[in-house]
Amino acid sequence: MALQNGSESTYLPASDAPPLRVAMISYHTCPLAMLGGKKTGGMNVYVRDLSRALAKMGVVVDVFTRSQDDCAPRVVHDLGPGARVMHIPAGPERPIAVNETERYVDEFVANILDFAAREGLRYDVIHSHYWLSGIAAESLSKAWGGTPIVQMFHTLGHMKNQIARDLSERAPQSRLDGEAHVVQIADRLIAATPAEVDQLVRLYDAEREKIAIVPPGVDLAHFHPIAQEKAKPLIGIPLQRKNILFAGRIEPLKGIDTLLEAMALLKARRITDLSDTCVTIIGGNPWAETLDEEMERLQRMSLELGLDDLVAFAGARDQQVLPYYYAAAEMVVMPSHYESFGMVALEAMAMGTPVIASEVGGLAYVVRDGYNGFLAPRGDAQALARRIADLLNDQPLRQQMSRNATHYARDYDWSIIAERIAAVYNEVGARQLALA
Repeated sequence: MALQNGSESTYLPASDAPPLRVAMISYHTCPLAMLGGKKTGGMNVYVRDLSRALAKMGVVVDVFTRSQDDCAPRVVHDLGPGARVMHIPAGPERPIAVNETERYVDEFVANILDFAAREGLRYDVIHSHYWLSGIAAESLSKAWGGTPIVQMFHTLGHMKNQIARDLSERAPQSRLDGEAHVVQIADRLIAATPAEVDQLVRLYDAEREKIAIVPPGVDLAHFHPIAQEKAKPLIGIPLQRKNILFAGRIEPLKGIDTLLEAMALLKARRITDLSDTCVTIIGGNPWAETLDEEMERLQRMSLELGLDDLVAFAGARDQQVLPYYYAAAEMVVMPSHYESFGMVALEAMAMGTPVIASEVGGLAYVVRDGYNGFLAPRGDAQALARRIADLLNDQPLRQQMSRNATHYARDYDWSIIAERIAAVYNEVGARQLALA
């Protein structure tokens, strides 16, 4: 393990030192899964792209995730040299609800230990994502003699409960208890924003000194400005048509109903001409024989509001074509009730697309109101409608925000963010050596 002293150090392996080896734990969702599904989103992208960026620096990364397909290879090398994904059997090898996966954590841990023992592997750091991975990390650390744990939650149960509309949307007590436990046992916590630091301290009694603020990154080689004249034909949008884009999971937390209400207000009040405008909603499966409850609700709502000629539910889209959707859009709208960060916003900005977002969580951090987009109060369809109209009606404003957004995103390149994460690995590793 290559170490340097100092909290601002980066990972610089000595020529004669073995590479830093990281066990990346993403228990309930695979970083290689297609985005927009029920359990796939920003965390998948984070784990995948961080692992790739670390591997390019010389860090060896093994990503462990629960197998959800008994036909999938056990070991996948799609992340490039130095990083791989291991599909570990734990419970039924098919997609199941997150709360059902809790009962298989011990099996997951046992099979990781067997895998590592067979290959003779030892890890310098365990980096766990979401609370269930943190629970697994604790057992792995004990079995491996105290390997330090770096934990990132991505979303917090207490924050989810603050905006839940009914019992079905609330985080279970087991999650709240699990998060509180992981906060205490982790050697280091990664928070995406200062707001998340405050939430961890206030709601989970976390030690502020144990928290490092490192935002997610964006792959600037993949997400970069593309001319609309090139992008629109590739995804079937006429050149003259303005496009408003939503991309993400189809769930109540994302506030898509607020976007639909805002579009209905614009249409009814004729605040702006919508004859050459469309709304594209990426995520979920709108063609399933049995629709997801939220997808069915939103499709019904769109019809009842008279938006069937304006709104298109486009389903999940592969990451390779997503940049063209961003580039073809005049704006990306994120009306979420809660986001720990909002990686979609960062991807859109890297493409030069302004973002209109709810003033919540990480979105209030990444969207600079009036600079690279607009912020609107959560759940306020009228305020959202006004901001959408502002961008639709003002082409010079859109162009200026586009330039600002592209410039802003440069500071979040994954090569920069991965170095900051590696510095955290160095720090916890140095502390362990000092205590040994």
